[in-house]
Amino acid sequence: MKRSTIEDAMFPACPVRNILARLCDKWALLVLYMLARSEQGKLRFTELKQAMPDISQKMLSTTLRTLEEDGYISRRLHAEVPPRVEYALTERGQTLRPILEELLAWAVEQMDDIMKERKRAHNAANGSNQANEHKKGKE
Repeated sequence: MKRSTIEDAMFPACPVRNILARLCDKWALLVLYMLARSEQGKLRFTELKQAMPDISQKMLSTTLRTLEEDGYISRRLHAEVPPRVEYALTERGQTLRPILEELLAWAVEQMDDIMKERKRAHNAANGSNQANEHKKGKE
């Protein structure tokens, strides 16, 4: 689902298409996890960016906006110079904490096996591609 889409037109009652599609992209889950794990219960934009150096500023801004629109996080602007903005989980966001922790524990537990399967599948696909290219070269 595109971040600008409010509701899936073909399947308006589908929770996977309307809720999980926005919630479960890699950046949204990572932001939620970072906020859930922060000691103060809040993080500034720069702290989130430093914790995720591989996300662009634009993508982090977009992700934060999406999470705020859906009520998972709150944004607090402090009237200071320079302006200070802090993000924190809302009550709805807090309900995701045990789910995030369980999902991460599962990912850690399964990672080695999944990576082995992924490499095996990738190598098998590359092997069949190389065999096909070798056959074409003989023709």
